[in-house]
Order: sequence, then structure tokens, then C-alpha cells
Amino acid sequence: MKQVVFYQTGMPEEVLQLEEAVMPEPKAHEVRIKVTARNINPSDIMFIRGMYGITPKLPSSAGFEAVGVVEKSDEKNSIPVGTKVIFTAIGTWKEYVCVPAHLVIPSPEGMIDEVACQAFVNPLTAYGMLESSGLKVGQWVLVTAGASAYGKLVIQMAKQKGVKVACTVRRDEQKEILEKLGANLVINTEKEKLQKVIMEKTGEGVDVVFDAVGGVLGARALASLKAGGKMMVFGLLSLENIPLNSGLLIFKDLKVEGFWLTTWMNSLNPEATQSAFKTVFTHLLSQKVKVDVEATFPLEKFKEALSAYEREGRNGKIILTS
Repeated sequence: MKQVVFYQTGMPEEVLQLEEAVMPEPKAHEVRIKVTARNINPSDIMFIRGMYGITPKLPSSAGFEAVGVVEKSDEKNSIPVGTKVIFTAIGTWKEYVCVPAHLVIPSPEGMIDEVACQAFVNPLTAYGMLESSGLKVGQWVLVTAGASAYGKLVIQMAKQKGVKVACTVRRDEQKEILEKLGANLVINTEKEKLQKVIMEKTGEGVDVVFDAVGGVLGARALASLKAGGKMMVFGLLSLENIPLNSGLLIFKDLKVEGFWLTTWMNSLNPEATQSAFKTVFTHLLSQKVKVDVEATFPLEKFKEALSAYEREGRNGKIILTS
């Protein structure tokens, strides 16, 4: 089988390579999945660079999220052969992956691969952060990197909950896209002062910040909170830590906390987990919440896919197919 692997961490275009590998054999509790589509997420790039919360065991394949068809079931036949499933695993940029049967989710009927392969990480992170935030109808959330796949999902989900959304972008053409999705306020931080606009439009600041960027923008987002507000940090796209203003934290009674989907999912009971997946999948199938696809590439053309992923102005996901 074909697989994309790296033998040392570094820039993806420098360390990733395509190679032939032995077909994996599932253990008694696992299913073998023929992978049909995977999307490229920022976490994938960070993992390859050795900068993610999970350290790769080298050599390693890349990718965490995918969709595929069960080709060989577990010993209990809990997931029948031929079932299309959504799953996460360390290393999905392969033709075949073995995954514990209890960790795969049957893909909803009618959901195409390009949507199914991105139905887990970003949609559930958006759902989980909105649920954990405590945001109520009429309150404000500020989302950094609003034009990201995650940002677009938060806008759409928050709109359904009656939560007002402010977003940061770096290009004017992204404003109209996000406003059409339901964003109440879109700020181009290359031209506008974030705190000034936030205070003018909201009166006293936002209730919650969802920060994916860190660095200086993260600090400015923190300063845009109202007294008693909360920042939830889940990414570091700038690769720079937030320079925290201690005075702001003290005198405005602000809170900063991290959010990682894995930790949040592990905290849920079975009923809450089922509810989360049902809600997210229903949104995606009904297209009340939409995801964008920029382009698809076969797995062996992963280098072209990475170039497309890095392209300035990209507005949708890059998908690797088999």
C-alpha cells in the first residue's frame, strides 16, 4: 500500500515522502479501513514539524482525520465490512489504517466523502467550545482567524444559538464571505485597530474570545474582553505565545483557559457524546452548517496539495483522496 511518511520532523515539503508499505493487519479489537479521503488541518502541519501536543513516533505518517470503508472487521464484527466510517487516528495519509472498532463512527447516509472527512475535528471543536463557553443569547464571542474552516463553523453554529460573532481577518474580500455566513462584525486587523472597533461596536467588549492565533493578535483579543470575560485558547497559528497583560487579568477579572478536543471528548459521558455527534452531523447533512472544499488531490500528489494548502487567499479545505 502507499503511505506518506516522515523520518524526522521538519517542514512538510522537506520531510514527507511517499513510499510502499506492507498492508497492516488489524488486531482482534480493530477494523482495517480503506481510506477514501482526508483533509489537511493546521494540526497536521504542526505534528509534522514536531510542534503539536502529540509527539510523533518516528517514522510516522501524517494526518489525524479521515473517512473510509471498513475492509476487514474486528473479531466481534461490530462494524460490518463495507460500512463507511469517520475516524481519527495518528497517521491517516495512508491507503489503509487499522483503528479500534469502538473509535469509528458510521458516516451518515448521504454525506459525501469531502464533507465526511472533515466532519470530526473542526465541527466538534466549534460545537464543544460553544457548549463549554457558557455563551447565552445576545452575548458576543470574538473569533480570531475567522475565515478559517473552524471560524466559519463557529459563525454558523453561534448564529443558530443567537450568539453574536465578531471575527478577525487579514483581507477585505473575506469580510463579505463571513458576513453572508452570519458574522455580526468582521475586522481586518491589517487595517483596523481590533480593540477600538470592538469597543465601538459592542459598548464594553466581548464576553468570550476563541483564539487560534496567539502572539500579538491574541493579546489584542484578550484586551477586547469585557470585565469578567474569558479567553479560550485552542491554537497557535502565529507560532508565538500570547504576551499576557497581568494588569488586565487582575483588574478586569479575566480568565484564560485552554481547549483541546481530545480532552473535552474524554470528559463527556456516552449520552453527551452521542448528542454532540448527532447535532453536528444533522447540521452538516441539512446544510444548516456548511463546509468548504477548495481542491482535491490524490494521495500521491501530496506535495501539490501542500502547496495549495499554503496558498494565500484559500477559502476551503484541501482534500487528499485515494
